[in-house]
Amino acid sequence: MKRRRTALLSLTALLAAALTALPAAPAGAEEVEQVKNGTFDTGTEPWWTTSNVTAGLSDGRLCADVPGGTANRWDAAVGQNDITLVKGESYRFSFTASGSPEGHVVRAIVGLSVAPYDTYYEETPQLSVSGNTYTYTFTSSVDTTQAQVGFQLGGSAEAFRFCLDDVSLLGGVAPEPYEPDTGPRVRVNQVAYLPSGPKNATLVTDATSKLPWQLKNADGTVVARGTTVPRGTDASSGQNVHSIDFGAYRKAGKELTLVADGETSRPFDIGTGAYEQLRLDALKYYYTQRSGIAIRDDLRPGYGRAAGHLNVAPNKGDADVPCQPGVCDYTLDVTGGWYDAGDHGKYVVNGGISVWEVLSTYERETLARTGEREKLRDGTLAIPESGNKVPDILDEARWELEFLLKMQVPDGKPLAGMAHHKMHDEQWTGLPLLPSDDPQKRELHPPSTAATLNLAATAAQAARLYRPYDRTFATKALAAARKAWAAALAHPGVLASESDGTGGGAYADRDVADEFYWAAAELYLTTGEKPFEEYVLKSPVHTADIFGPIGFDWARTAAAGRLDLALVPSRLPGRDKVRQSVVKGADGYLATLKAHPYGMPYAPDKNLYDWGSSHQILNNAVVLATAYDITGASKYRDGAVQSMDYILGRNALNISYVTGYGEANAHNQHSRWYAHQLDPKLPGPPRGTLAGGANSGIQDPYAQSKLQGCVGQFCYIDDIQSWSTNEHTINWNAALTRMASFVADQG
Repeated sequence: MKRRRTALLSLTALLAAALTALPAAPAGAEEVEQVKNGTFDTGTEPWWTTSNVTAGLSDGRLCADVPGGTANRWDAAVGQNDITLVKGESYRFSFTASGSPEGHVVRAIVGLSVAPYDTYYEETPQLSVSGNTYTYTFTSSVDTTQAQVGFQLGGSAEAFRFCLDDVSLLGGVAPEPYEPDTGPRVRVNQVAYLPSGPKNATLVTDATSKLPWQLKNADGTVVARGTTVPRGTDASSGQNVHSIDFGAYRKAGKELTLVADGETSRPFDIGTGAYEQLRLDALKYYYTQRSGIAIRDDLRPGYGRAAGHLNVAPNKGDADVPCQPGVCDYTLDVTGGWYDAGDHGKYVVNGGISVWEVLSTYERETLARTGEREKLRDGTLAIPESGNKVPDILDEARWELEFLLKMQVPDGKPLAGMAHHKMHDEQWTGLPLLPSDDPQKRELHPPSTAATLNLAATAAQAARLYRPYDRTFATKALAAARKAWAAALAHPGVLASESDGTGGGAYADRDVADEFYWAAAELYLTTGEKPFEEYVLKSPVHTADIFGPIGFDWARTAAAGRLDLALVPSRLPGRDKVRQSVVKGADGYLATLKAHPYGMPYAPDKNLYDWGSSHQILNNAVVLATAYDITGASKYRDGAVQSMDYILGRNALNISYVTGYGEANAHNQHSRWYAHQLDPKLPGPPRGTLAGGANSGIQDPYAQSKLQGCVGQFCYIDDIQSWSTNEHTINWNAALTRMASFVADQG
C-alpha cells in the first residue's frame, strides 16, 4: 500500500526510562557482545521487569513469575535497555529459556526502548519445561544506542514461570544469507488451469537448449509431451528460464504434474471448480474484517470473535469519535465498516476503491456476456444478512458503504459535505491484538478532497446498484454523493498530510484530478445528467493514457472511471473511443505478458516491484478482462486468465499468494488478529486472503534483515513481521475477488 511505517511494539512507560549511550561499534568490527550480564552471574542488573512480574535468581538463571489474565504480550515483560545497534551490521541473538507449565509462547524482540517502540527483529518460540536454546541471526536496519532486548510474556489466561539464561546479542557476526525454499524448478499455477484456457509453466534451469517435458495425470501416466522454449535470463528474478505450453491438453483432471529437466512440479488441477470457490472465499474475507459486529463462529468456524470498537471496555469505541486536537469540535458515530488491513484503522480512500471493485464485480456479472450473477445471489456468502433477498455481495459491500457515509462532515460545520480522510488509533498498536482488546483512543483525521471524491464515486455507484433492492438506501446514497461532489468542487485542494502516519497509514495523494474524473463518471452513469457528462468530457484525464505499467490503485483511480464508462451502458458522446482506449491499454498489458518469461502483465521500470504488486498484477488483468467483455476477442480472455498463474504459484518463489490455495501458499500475512504465527490460540488468515507480494522497497525491518539486495520477485517473505511485503488489505482482496469471479465465469 505504500502508505506507512508501522510500530509493532507498544510497552509501558517503564521501558522508556532514561538511557545511557554506549559508543557505537564501527562497521566491520570484530564480534562484540551487546548484552550485559546475560548469564546472570552478578545478579539481575541491569535487567528490568514490568511491575506485575516478580523475578529473581534461581539456579543461576533469571526466573520470573508471570501473572495470568493479561490481554497483550507487552503487558508482562523482562528486558534490558542501553543496547547499541549499527546499521548494516549482523547480530546473533541467542538465549536459553523454559516455561512451566508447558507450551507457552513468548515474544523475543530486539527493538527500540523509547517511542515509537519500533521492532527490529522478533521471534516467538514455544517454551518447554526442560528448556531449549534458541539462536537467530539478523541484520540491523538502523543505527541506535537506544535499543533493547526484550521478552514479552503477557497475553496468557494462566500464570506461568519463565526462566532465562545465556542471553547474547553478538554484533559483527557473519550475515546469515536468507535462502527461500522455492521447491521444484518447474513452476506452475498450483491451483487450476481452465480446460479450454491457456496452460503455461516456467522451468528454471541452467540449460540453454530446449528440453523435453511430460504432463502426467494423478496415476503417473504421461498424457501429453513436448519441448520447452528457452527464454534466457528473466530480469525480474535473475533466473535462466524456459517456457512450457501445454494448452493443447484440454481434459479435466486432478493432481496432475509437469516433469522437465528431472524435476516434477507441484500438483495442480484442470477444471473450473477451484475458481468458483475462490470467488466466494475472496469475498468471504470481508466478513471477518468487519468492525462493530461480533463475528459468528457458526458462520466462520475458528474465526468467531467479539465485536470490536463498540465503546465496550477496553475499547474507547467508534460510536462518538472526536477529531484530532484542533481539527473539529464534534464527534461522529463511525461504527461499522471494514478494518482496512492488518491494523484496526478504517480509511475512506482505501475503502472507496475497495467498495468500487467489489461492486464492479457484481455489476460486471449483470452486464457481461459471460456474467453469471446468480453465482453471487443471496445466500452464497453465509453472512448474517443471507436470506434477505438481496445478493450477499451487495450486503457485504453495504457494511463498508454505511461507514463511508458516516464519515461525511455534518451540515452546519466547516467543510460540510466533505469526508474525513480516515479514522484510527491515536498510536500504533502491537501484534497480536484482537479488535475488541484495542485500548487506544480513536480519532477522526482532517477531511480531504480525495476522501470526499471516493465517497461521491462509490455512493453514486451504489445508488444505481441498490435501487432494485432498497430504493430508500439508493436515494440516501445518491444524495450523499451529490453533496460530496459539491463539497469537493468547493474545496478542490484539501490534501491529506504525508506526515500523518502515526497510528495508521497516511494515504497521502498529491493529485486528485483522477478522483474528480472517477466521481464525475459514476455520477453521470447513475444520473445521466449533463453537468457530470460535461465534466467527464472536459477532464484531461478522459483522453490521457492511464494504463501504465504499475496499474491502478487507491491513489490512481482514473481507471475506475474509464472502465465503468466503457462497460456500463450510457449515451456518453464518444463512448466508442472510451472503449477503444481500454482495448489499447489491454494491448499493452498483453504485449507485456507475452514478453514476460513468467507470463504476467506486469513489468515495472527496472523491475522495482511496488507495494502490493500482487493486486497490481490482478488489476492489470482486470483491464484485459474488460477488453474481452468489450470485444469478445479470446486473446484478451486468455491473457486475463493466464495472469492468475503468477498469483497462484507460477512465480520465482513457487508460492501461491492466496491463503489456502496451492500446495505452498502464503499464510502468515501481517495481521493483529489473524496472528496464529505469534499466538497459537488465534487463527491464521482465512482461505482466500491475498498477500501483498514482492515489494522492492522492503520498508519493514524484518524484510530488510532478510532480503537486502533482492531482485524483483524475490523481494517477499511469508512472515507476519513483514508488513511491507506480506500484509493483507481490503483493496488487494477486491482485485482478487474481481479476477477470481471473471475466471470462474469462463468455465
